[in-house]
Amino acid sequence: MTQPSKQPPGPRRAERARRTRETDITCSLVLDGTGEGDIATGIGFLDHMLTALARHARFDLAMKCTGDVHIDDHHTAEDCAIVLGEALAESLGDRSGVRRFGSAYAPLDEALSRAVVDLVSRPHAEVHLPLRRERVGELACENAVHFFVTLAVSGRFTLHIDGLRAGNDHHAIESAFKALAVALAEAVTPREGLSSTKGVL
Repeated sequence: MTQPSKQPPGPRRAERARRTRETDITCSLVLDGTGEGDIATGIGFLDHMLTALARHARFDLAMKCTGDVHIDDHHTAEDCAIVLGEALAESLGDRSGVRRFGSAYAPLDEALSRAVVDLVSRPHAEVHLPLRRERVGELACENAVHFFVTLAVSGRFTLHIDGLRAGNDHHAIESAFKALAVALAEAVTPREGLSSTKGVL
């Protein structure tokens, strides 16, 4: 398998686009940013979550999506996760010089979520959120979970998210996004050398 090229010195960034019969997406990501989000996916609650992700990870994220939301929210949520995952993977280069692991708890009132990240190139996701409603705003709760899983697979990293406590589904999902953001911020922190005994991530 061809290994991604090592990123040159300077801001770690990537630009990705995806156009299908279902969605048309552009995305730019800067890992070493200030937390600025410019998000318009066509799904208000997803915009809110991605803005929170950018802010708490301290990423600069711009994403625009035109999708077939007249059908439902699935294609837009899934394809936005694919594009963001690809941008994350590209911005990490060969993944040398990062801390690799990150973990965080994030509360939101009664809700509490834990996220654990390993930037090793073995995509896997375990996402367990105690959601009860069918949807929050225009986003189906099942597609909130699907977003996390697709992001990990597309971004080629291992992700565990657990909703430890919740009463309100909006709070549960938002605390999960914020926990993921803080865990990613820790995992991408620059560090000398390669965080692997295998010699490759």
